[in-house]
Amino acid sequence: MKIAKEGLPFVTTFLGLSGISALIGRKKAALAGGFLAAATTYFFRDPSREPVWDKEALVSPADGVVAKVRYLPEFEGFPGPVYRIGVFMRLWDVHVNRAPVSGRIVKVAEFPGEKLPAQWEEAFHRNEKRFYWLERDDGLSILIIQVAGLLARRTVSYVRAGDEVLCGDRLGMIKFGSRVEVLFPAEGARILVREGHRVRAGETPLALLSWRGP
Repeated sequence: MKIAKEGLPFVTTFLGLSGISALIGRKKAALAGGFLAAATTYFFRDPSREPVWDKEALVSPADGVVAKVRYLPEFEGFPGPVYRIGVFMRLWDVHVNRAPVSGRIVKVAEFPGEKLPAQWEEAFHRNEKRFYWLERDDGLSILIIQVAGLLARRTVSYVRAGDEVLCGDRLGMIKFGSRVEVLFPAEGARILVREGHRVRAGETPLALLSWRGP
């Protein structure tokens, strides 16, 4: 099983503790170390995904459950109304996040904040975040936001400004559960999911974007 590189220090530490415990005859400690190594491997798993090649499709940036589908009359950085779709990642979901469309990374920025439970609406406004501004080749802007939560202590980025990404490429991850928001222009957008839907990063279409530019 492929795992994200951020998980390797945890897995090797727990395996080492398990091995040492076994050598000195501490059976329960060895079993506990083995269990923690297996659990950590599962959490940091990074399975391959089959990308969606429909140019108008915007796919989920995260595994989890659709927690919010909102129409916003305005949002900073967009010239008009937007849709905001939030995906809540539970502890047992894959936590590697992926590009919802193909395009160019325009900006990556991290903002400090609080550690409120990720399922709270206030977490979107007050928690630590990492923004990814992505521009499609037709000029359409997409904003992906990793929101840290009560257990999620750190967001990790795999990309930087200027990188070209394909739909489904890895953007980063959030350690130990949280949520990811994606915002996009409402003009020409058709929403395909509702709150409560299960989605998979890089595969499940959230919307079709037939935006034709300014």
